[in-house]
Amino acid sequence: MTVSEGITITPVLVADLHVEGERMPVYVHVIDHPDARVLVDTGMTQLHPVLADMDPRLWPLSEHDLDLGAIDIVVNTHLHGDHCGGNHLFPNTPIYVQRQELDDARRNEGYTILEWLDPPGVRYVPVDGELELLPGLRLVPAPGHTRGSQIVVVATEGPPVVVCGDVAVWHGELDDPHTEGQLLIHALNPNLVWLAHEHEPWRPPRSSTSRS
Repeated sequence: MTVSEGITITPVLVADLHVEGERMPVYVHVIDHPDARVLVDTGMTQLHPVLADMDPRLWPLSEHDLDLGAIDIVVNTHLHGDHCGGNHLFPNTPIYVQRQELDDARRNEGYTILEWLDPPGVRYVPVDGELELLPGLRLVPAPGHTRGSQIVVVATEGPPVVVCGDVAVWHGELDDPHTEGQLLIHALNPNLVWLAHEHEPWRPPRSSTSRS
């Protein structure tokens, strides 16, 4: 969908997982910006015993009609396995992640799948706090799901659009926010928010006055 002049966001379904009796989708998001093509998270490309109890079904990025070589920048919202399992597809492409997240993933046993985190050729760019990645495209720390989670905030002529990874895993977490990251999203008063594990974006309720 077009979110601003020259900027579009395209969700790409790369997997689903069996969670609490239902299939939960796993989306990554392609942001086409006039200055670069950005991929937010990389999903999964293979099965792993750690995730076997979730019975993953995979549609990896490498099997989509998507030119991986045209991706200029990768952003990891965080480094759980279902969000960084395709990082190996982008050797030598800068992968932006909060330094806190990278440190936690490398130091804490069981945090993620280590062979997916640091495969050969992967080049992380650690970020400390907010960063203007491109004009109108900001990385913003949003702790909660993990200490180092971050969101991508896309400026528009009106309220921004947010790609949030797992800062909220389902819509209900944004309907009734609790974590620092969820409250931050509300404070941005976004037009809509793309989640990694929902088929449709979340939209905040608007008063009848704001719609008139």
